[in-house]
Amino acid sequence: QVTLWLKKIYGDVPIPEYEVNERTVDILHEVMECNEERDKDVMLLIEDMKDQATKYEAEAEYWQDILGEGLGLSVGSLSQEATTDLTDLVESAMELEVEDTSLTSFYSAINYMSSELYKTKSRNEEMELKLKTLTKKLTSALTLEKKLEEDIKNLKESQEAETAKAEVQSKNLKFLEDKSKDLKIRISDAEGELLAVGLDQSLTHEALEKSSE
Repeated sequence: QVTLWLKKIYGDVPIPEYEVNERTVDILHEVMECNEERDKDVMLLIEDMKDQATKYEAEAEYWQDILGEGLGLSVGSLSQEATTDLTDLVESAMELEVEDTSLTSFYSAINYMSSELYKTKSRNEEMELKLKTLTKKLTSALTLEKKLEEDIKNLKESQEAETAKAEVQSKNLKFLEDKSKDLKIRISDAEGELLAVGLDQSLTHEALEKSSE
């Protein structure tokens, strides 16, 4: 079955080589069944469309006879304006997808389309409102983000300035501490030299400080 189906599918073209085993044959058989079912559905659809076409042709001939023999109307006997109007009528009926060209069918179709148009406009207005709201929120968020970036930048610059100022003060403090230590050492050395040459002990810097207290 599978081999005959493949020959039918490929026709005069050689069938591509494939590994013949139970699994591949089962898969091809399943594909074959699906293909045949699809072909049957297509054939039924074609037959149905042929039946519909035959019915439409018969109905067209029927109305053509009525218009031509009964009313004496034909495409050639109509004026250009009448032909244009009929063409517009047919195109409108097809566009609106009505069953016939009665006023009731046209009014129903137009009312339906008007309703759909109103719904579409309402949805568009709703979407526009949402878009405006989102745009406003986005603009506000971007503005806030920009302000935060500026605040962070200013804070960093301020911190950098404070850090530089603190470094300068630290250096000045270190200088003063070193200078004070140096002066104390120099005072102590000077006092030692003066004591060595007979300076009264009560006149030393330390003795004078205690006396002052």
